[in-house]
Amino acid sequence: MRILVTGGAGFLGSHLCERLLSERDEIICLDNFFTGLKENVRSLLGHYNFEVFRHDIIAPIDLEVERIYNLACPASPVHYQFDPVRTIQANVLGVTHMLELAKRTRARILQASTSEVYGDPKIHPQTEAYWGNVNPVGVRSCYDEGKRVAETLMFDYHRQHGVQIKVARIFNTYGPRMALNDGRVVSNFIIQALTNQDMTVYGDGSQTRSFCYVDDLVEGLVRLCESEDLTGPVNLGNPAEFTILELAETIIRMTGSRSSIVHNPLPADDPLQRNPDISLARSKLGWEPQVPLEQGLSKTISYFEKRLSARRTLA
Repeated sequence: MRILVTGGAGFLGSHLCERLLSERDEIICLDNFFTGLKENVRSLLGHYNFEVFRHDIIAPIDLEVERIYNLACPASPVHYQFDPVRTIQANVLGVTHMLELAKRTRARILQASTSEVYGDPKIHPQTEAYWGNVNPVGVRSCYDEGKRVAETLMFDYHRQHGVQIKVARIFNTYGPRMALNDGRVVSNFIIQALTNQDMTVYGDGSQTRSFCYVDDLVEGLVRLCESEDLTGPVNLGNPAEFTILELAETIIRMTGSRSSIVHNPLPADDPLQRNPDISLARSKLGWEPQVPLEQGLSKTISYFEKRLSARRTLA
């Protein structure tokens, strides 16, 4: 098949491109390189089934494809709050352009949504039936509400125009190729630990997250996109729940770091609990995460050690 991956040079997108190429599909990678890196897809550039184009989905594009994975949107608070208007546009104008492309070509389209649609949840764990508790005018709403509107557009195009859609609600994902400066908790902690800086924990560290290794997440995306009887939304994430303080202590131990843990105030609208109910993914896709946290962290720490070493060499 000819498959379009928007945001294909990003952390998650580059892993997805690799996986799809292993199936001998023809991949078109679109990225505006705001958060994506050419380095993430450098090893794929010589592959005869892989093309990469610099393009922002805020502008329309005309291609012939059979599948669309729409991952194009900054996904960390540091990046999506840098230009909140553009973040909203990616989720409204960009998603509309991708849906119009899917409508014209009769392609199946998967939207990478997010657990952020649940906001600061009042139920735990979160099921797909939960409507969420989101602040529509907060500093995170450009992303939270943007993704909620993107889901609305997906289902309205499905109902009104018969577009084949799939909606994945992605929970915290980590692994190699996370950006050094993306501000996410796993990358922050690993960099701080490897450089023996104070490790910054917001609040008392009792807030919880679930951490899914990137290979597991990509497997879930592919299974959802190729499923025949499931539209979604579908939670994809690791139901094993850890406090932020537990994560910090684990990374300090695994790296042998001399970092101390310091506590800062919680950011605005930061959810206190985030954990997926993946019953639907288990029953309909036969999917659940396979990589334990420490195994995935070991691979991620190794990646960041190499990145930091390369940076020191260049300096």
